[in-house]
Amino acid sequence: MAVSAPDFISTQVTAAHRFYLGIERKPTSPVAVVCGGWEECAADYHIDRPLFPYYSLEFVAGGEGQVELNGESHRLAAGTVFTYGPRVALGFRTSPERRLLKYFVDFTGPGARALLVNAGLPPGSARQLTATAEVRTAFDALIRFADARHPGATRMCCLQLEILLLAIPHATAPGSPSERRARATFERSRRNIDSGFLNLRTVEQVATLCHIDVSYLSRLFQRFQGVTPLRYIQTLQMQWAAHRLHSSGQLVRQIADELGVDAFQFSRTFKRIHGISPSAFLDSRR
Repeated sequence: MAVSAPDFISTQVTAAHRFYLGIERKPTSPVAVVCGGWEECAADYHIDRPLFPYYSLEFVAGGEGQVELNGESHRLAAGTVFTYGPRVALGFRTSPERRLLKYFVDFTGPGARALLVNAGLPPGSARQLTATAEVRTAFDALIRFADARHPGATRMCCLQLEILLLAIPHATAPGSPSERRARATFERSRRNIDSGFLNLRTVEQVATLCHIDVSYLSRLFQRFQGVTPLRYIQTLQMQWAAHRLHSSGQLVRQIADELGVDAFQFSRTFKRIHGISPSAFLDSRR
């Protein structure tokens, strides 16, 4: 069922997990998932597409960037979703200093456009979500179903795409005053982590930096990010490490030293975050 990567898939990434379903087949159902996955953008990542044959939904899980949809510019940050498709010109760049981590899914079929419209995201629109955990969980489930590679996987992906698009309106609800305060505290905490992740080792350090309780910090991250604070820190550190391994020519031991951990711990964390060991990552980049 899986096929090779199509020409429109970017190679300007430091890590990725993608799937490809029926790239060359005409859809036999109202909506058919074509491909998707997640990508960690390289510093030079950029896309310029005056035309694209499929409808697409992208979700920013981390980092910053800019997207132009039919000439209208939108800032990208964690929690942004945007859509495009046929007749939507796309220009897309990451911030080199705060490189994007993003999910995407491309789909087609006579019912594809209506699926986006019904979710309040017609092709060429962008929106900032107020809660992201459910959307990220839905994307992760979509990837798992695609990876299953059994006869029902294609249908499961189509159903999961509908679940994903149903989750988005819920994730943009304004919420109560207490929820808005919690969201503001989370955003402030995440900004502190984003700016100082290389020097952070424990959740206690983050809580002290943000002037909040450790247990409350953990609840905020599980609620709005879908991961623990420590996992979020480690993801940022391993994204940085992947970029350093790819661009600097340094040894694994040297990167581990810069992060203040031993090489064994570094390799174990790198594999947990990226799915491959540092040595396998280096081999794949060569």
